[in-house]
Amino acid sequence: MSALAVLASVALGLSFLVAGGSKVAAGDAWPDQARGMGAPAAVIPVLPWFEIALGAVLVAQLARVAASIVALVVLLAFTALIIRRLTQGRHPPCACFGAWSASPLGWSHVVRNVALMGLAVVAIAA
Repeated sequence: MSALAVLASVALGLSFLVAGGSKVAAGDAWPDQARGMGAPAAVIPVLPWFEIALGAVLVAQLARVAASIVALVVLLAFTALIIRRLTQGRHPPCACFGAWSASPLGWSHVVRNVALMGLAVVAIAA
């Protein structure tokens, strides 16, 4: 196991832990923001807990490669949703990090997700 892969996995896991935890901390505000983003209704109540669980698995190095692949797929889905909203000319508040993230969606959110996807690739391949 490469130290670089471990570092990438832990950094990615911490981002998922913060994202999920801040969504929980946002209370009722986060589901409203998620609906504004166009998140599927069935996903909204479970997403914060899924992110927390995935983050914990990544940080603990349990099934690092499999968890990193899941994280990559999730980030691809999030990024596709963001790009869809941006190309529609919509800039709802970013619901990505719950209580910490109320800035309007922009291309910087896509760049951030691409960087996180890079961490996932390193965690998978290194």
